[in-house]
Amino acid sequence: MAPYEALYGRKCRTPLFWTELSENKIYEVDLIREAEQKVKVIHESLKAATDRQKSYADLKRKDIEYQVGDKVFLKVSPWKKVLRFGRKGKLSPRFIRPYEIIERIGLVAYRLLLPPELEKFYDVFHVSMLRRYRSDPSHVINPSEIEMQSDLSYEEEPVRILTREVKEL
Repeated sequence: MAPYEALYGRKCRTPLFWTELSENKIYEVDLIREAEQKVKVIHESLKAATDRQKSYADLKRKDIEYQVGDKVFLKVSPWKKVLRFGRKGKLSPRFIRPYEIIERIGLVAYRLLLPPELEKFYDVFHVSMLRRYRSDPSHVINPSEIEMQSDLSYEEEPVRILTREVKEL
């Protein structure tokens, strides 16, 4: 039973349940009918608004599927209070290195092959947390192009100067 019924020993009489009572006990039947009509109108307008918003959202929605063995980037922006790669705020990366999908779990979840430094995280992610990695040869940097010191640091050198501007005050 409802808490109201347990406390007061009778059913709660709201405008929605006034029709259960007999009409001769209620003096203002027109008021009750008006309230019921208003509730129906409100319900219909909420349903119309929900359907309208759903139709707008469905236009942008796309079903994304990955295969086992595909490489994907992992979204890290929802991880709160984690300082990622020494940067905070807008400059922190949104997605991190490509990981391989090792198993599909259900319709929208995938198990990734994570490195040992991320072993504290659960290795199953929703499809919204993933972004497809398209291999690009420009992403791969050969070690011979960079002179690395023994402590794995290197000096950055510009490849070319794109523009030059001289300002006089």
